[in-house]
Amino acid sequence: MMKLSILQMPIVIGDFNANQNTLRRMLEAVLPQSPDVILLPELWDIGFYPRPLVNYADPAGEKVQTLLSRLAAEYRINIVGGSAACLKNDQVSNTSFVFDRQGMRLAAYSKTHLFSPAKEDKTFTAGEDIALYELDGLPCATIICYDLRFPELCRRLALADITVLFVPAEWPTARLMHWRTLTQARAIENQFFVAACNGSGAFANGMELAGHSVILDPWGERLAEAGKQEAILTAEVIPAVQTTIRNTINVFADRRPDLY
Repeated sequence: MMKLSILQMPIVIGDFNANQNTLRRMLEAVLPQSPDVILLPELWDIGFYPRPLVNYADPAGEKVQTLLSRLAAEYRINIVGGSAACLKNDQVSNTSFVFDRQGMRLAAYSKTHLFSPAKEDKTFTAGEDIALYELDGLPCATIICYDLRFPELCRRLALADITVLFVPAEWPTARLMHWRTLTQARAIENQFFVAACNGSGAFANGMELAGHSVILDPWGERLAEAGKQEAILTAEVIPAVQTTIRNTINVFADRRPDLY
């Protein structure tokens, strides 16, 4: 069993110190619940996103990685670090770092699908690899925000037999219905747990963030869900639930990859 907590942070655009302080405050608030894993939102470090982005991005992600590694080791907790704007060779990636209880980095994943309607693809550099890792022995993976709209990616991760899909995001209220539908669909069709952490507040352009972070089981049942404001969610991931569901409706045995 894994106890998982989501920190739906209110994010201040362009202010790493303020966001760092919020992270520490919310982390200390959730510790009495003894979570095994903490999940943060997309771009919790500077928000989505101040301009020009290169002036705010973290060189090689070193500042964010140092902080998350220290917090993971200090509190003996696994941290799926949302994502941060990382600068390398004058290019900025939207990258998630994962740390274990000893503060060791287990994985890094850079967002592979960039939201072209908002010209995100003109500002960020897309990642080229998936990231698979284990937290306390449970196989996991991370995708970021817009990646959620690509079932091919999620199915590839499901075929790697993950138990939990982590989804840090900055998703707008205008498309809240899509957020709630897609997170649930990815859980149901792939029969894994989904932990999806959205931010609260607004984008740099003033568009409101939807909040509604959620933890879903492999039936698509909502184990915990937030509203729009700052929130902490906690729920238990029980691997036996996934096993039972996959034995009940074994979609993976019934697939026809020869057709698709």
